[in-house]
Amino acid sequence: QVQLVESGGGLVQAGGSLRLSCATSGRTFSSYLMAWFRQTPGKEREFVAAIRGSAGSTYYADSVKGRLTISRDNAKSTVYLQMNSLKPEDTAVYYCAAARAAYYGYLDIRTYEYWGQGTQVTVSS
Repeated sequence: QVQLVESGGGLVQAGGSLRLSCATSGRTFSSYLMAWFRQTPGKEREFVAAIRGSAGSTYYADSVKGRLTISRDNAKSTVYLQMNSLKPEDTAVYYCAAARAAYYGYLDIRTYEYWGQGTQVTVSS
């Protein structure tokens, strides 16, 4: 069983920055595919970014490329999401997710077996 705990959300003005963290339990963190998703009321949870455990390859949704950066520290069993140049449309609850393998591809929510409780990010205009 893997437990995920997000932190770092909050209120920020447009153009500002935040860094989200996701601390995980479990001994095999370095092998997990890790991702961030986000969700707003009435909408489906959407893919934001993912990072593989081995080579550390990263993937991003088109809407966040160049502004958000996913990274991981395997020694700390933690994954991060650096969020720069934030826009009001980035307002959402952000969820950390983990998978042992990309069964349905890294974009597909069905791939991810473990989820955090979410952290709210609010960007004011």
